[in-house]
Amino acid sequence: MNMGGIGAKMIRGIMKKKNISSLEELIEQAKANGVKLVACSMSMDVMGIKKEELIDGVEIGGVAAYLGEAEQSNVNLFI
Repeated sequence: MNMGGIGAKMIRGIMKKKNISSLEELIEQAKANGVKLVACSMSMDVMGIKKEELIDGVEIGGVAAYLGEAEQSNVNLFI
């Protein structure tokens, strides 16, 4: 959905128009509220993403790690 950079600008414009916090603000709010951000190792491998490319504070895990955390959580979200 990047479309040479225009996709991100379009989404940011829509978010601003609808008075939604920026992605950076939403991530900081999530961290402040104890949200654990975990990147899927298999998806990273398929897309060629390296740990160094992730934002600070994101952990890497696989399906087993996700299931283990989800089992002990009141709420979880898999995207």
